[in-house]
Amino acid sequence: MRFSILRSASSGRMPAALLAGGAIVLGMLALAVLAPELGTRDPRVIAPYHRLEAPSSAAWFGTDRVGRDIYSRVVYGTRISLGVGCAVAVLATAVGTLLGMLAGFLRPLDAPIMRALDGLTAIPSVLFAIGLMALAQPGLVGIVLVIAVGEIPGVARLVRSVVLSLREQTYIQAAITIGTRTPLLLWRHILPNLWAVLLVQGTYVFASAMIFEAILSLIGAGAPPELPSWGNIVAEGHAVFQTAPYIVLFPAGFLSLLVLGVNLLGNGLRDLLDARVPMRL
Repeated sequence: MRFSILRSASSGRMPAALLAGGAIVLGMLALAVLAPELGTRDPRVIAPYHRLEAPSSAAWFGTDRVGRDIYSRVVYGTRISLGVGCAVAVLATAVGTLLGMLAGFLRPLDAPIMRALDGLTAIPSVLFAIGLMALAQPGLVGIVLVIAVGEIPGVARLVRSVVLSLREQTYIQAAITIGTRTPLLLWRHILPNLWAVLLVQGTYVFASAMIFEAILSLIGAGAPPELPSWGNIVAEGHAVFQTAPYIVLFPAGFLSLLVLGVNLLGNGLRDLLDARVPMRL
């Protein structure tokens, strides 16, 4: 993979998608970190006398049905979307990589693992998430676990397909012949050849997790109502969309922009890394 990076660098150009996506994601990250310094108020403060006010110099994005400042809630909601997306990407990628490596490298475990993952995939994702949320503890931790469970099969299938091709390489067979233990072989020879693929896949899981968190919040099965997540803001504003469309449009626009940025970042990384598995010995 080092060689493919050098080829891209030697061309004198970075992928445009990588630059654009990186700029959007860094901008959103700065927004989340600097939220208290950006002229925001407490996103939970209720002001009934200022309910459903249109965007103005006093309330840049307007106010909702109980007078909360939409601008403050949208800015602080960036933290929730980024946090959920990052946590799901890390958890789903880690567990999916482990299951994919075991299924792809150890033949006796292949069928049981993949059939179990097929069973998870057969259940509609939204219904599965609602069912798990009914059992899980309410809160962001439960949301992360629920979304991660739904993302693990996709990561595991991708890893398994790569491992199946790596397993037949000469150096892997040589390592098996000289008696290299399976854990060491997976750690030293298989995993290093997966990192580029996992990096790209992780960005797509990141984007998917943010969308799914918003969907769960929209149907009332996501973040607790007191948290200013973008999904919660949209859910609270859809009932008054005809009279106050800004309540929905601002958080939906920020979510769309962030998802676009993450997808562009993933596409740029794929182009930069050439999306090929390096055969590192």
